[in-house]
Amino acid sequence: MGLRCLFILLCLLAGAVDAAPATPSSPHKAYLSLIIDDLGQNLPRDRRVLALPGPVAAAIMPDTPHAAEFAREAHRAGKLVMLHMPMDPATGPFAWHPDLSIEELGKRLDAAFAAVPYTSGINNHMGSRMTAQPQAMAWLMANLQQRHKFFVDSRTSAQTVAAAEAQKIGLASVSRDVFLDDERTEAAIAHQLQTAIDLAHRQGSAVMIGHPYPQTLAVLERELPKLKAQGIEWIDLKSMISLRSNRAMVGHGKDGVYR
Repeated sequence: MGLRCLFILLCLLAGAVDAAPATPSSPHKAYLSLIIDDLGQNLPRDRRVLALPGPVAAAIMPDTPHAAEFAREAHRAGKLVMLHMPMDPATGPFAWHPDLSIEELGKRLDAAFAAVPYTSGINNHMGSRMTAQPQAMAWLMANLQQRHKFFVDSRTSAQTVAAAEAQKIGLASVSRDVFLDDERTEAAIAHQLQTAIDLAHRQGSAVMIGHPYPQTLAVLERELPKLKAQGIEWIDLKSMISLRSNRAMVGHGKDGVYR
């Protein structure tokens, strides 16, 4: 009787093992997003950005000769259009400076949006002094929320409070992780791209900003088609904002809260 019970028990256990569903280990997801800044100055050069094989965000400066025309081309090409908003120490008729009144900041922002159609959001051009101004940044985020635009903190300064102010009111926003081309050599740019890839694998995602320099475009044209083979999914910026849910990465804050 004891042997029979043991046999039945072993059969039951074997059946349970056979019936157990397979639990494949889900690979760690790694996502990248790419913004190209300073567009609108040179149409033949900038059109190479539109030819990149993926969801590039085109950040267009309002004070460039081809701002409106290139915004329309980027929109037709299915690329996300952004206003690349000049901020101190940037100069020009649209640039924000700490000594300007909120009324004047608003006028310049209105004019900049009028110069760049089809925008979904903005990021700062330069702005190391301006993005450190809590009152102006709080006003900007509230204004963008009214316009239903997102904000990308280019993080041109360690003192930036821009993303923190966006987070306080729940504005759709995200921060830059890696600048690709502070050094304009293909070797350095390729190294920065690999830095972004490694960071995406470590923290789940990375946001890159580059410029339409010939060296940058050459590296991107060569390397972006290889991302999939490296376990990277290249996603559009709106998807990245949704993925991060306005939470800060470790390099930008603690426990998801921007410093």
